[in-house]
Amino acid sequence: MQKLSMDQLNRVDVETFKTQDKTPIALVLDNVRSMHNVGSSFRTGDAFAIEKIVLCGITATPPHREIEKTALGATQSVAWSHVKDSVEAIAQLKEEGYEIISVEQTSNSVSLETFQPDSSKKYALVFGNEVHGVDEDVIAASDLTLEIPQFGTKHSFNVSVTMGIVLWDLVNKTKFIKK
Repeated sequence: MQKLSMDQLNRVDVETFKTQDKTPIALVLDNVRSMHNVGSSFRTGDAFAIEKIVLCGITATPPHREIEKTALGATQSVAWSHVKDSVEAIAQLKEEGYEIISVEQTSNSVSLETFQPDSSKKYALVFGNEVHGVDEDVIAASDLTLEIPQFGTKHSFNVSVTMGIVLWDLVNKTKFIKK
């Protein structure tokens, strides 16, 4: 067994990435305070070739050194925008045909392992603030809330870990990305 080199991984360049087919998923960051988590969203978004990231409220925007520490250049490949109000961003995404899924623990959350995404739909996944989670108004504007089962003493995963788990699950179940 040998670790693969960058050349052997055969990754596309940024310009090719921008024109290739995308996974029909948008990430929405609702007042995420850590620039490292913002950077991670870009890197994870790039890995799954998502359509875009919408940064809302206090969520920091590129270019910023602290975002780039974890994004490692993915701010150049993944399309993004900033919308001051998260509910406004959700309304705009609904107009664009996205089903809105807030990833949050609520009385009506669907457990991730039982959620069956529809590969004919576009999804906007909303991830919330590291302390307060997804805002109540955003939850109310969502079509669904999704929750990751957990078995330890903490009530949640780090938001960047949550993004990776949920994206992988949706992509794996729908086969959005073809090998």
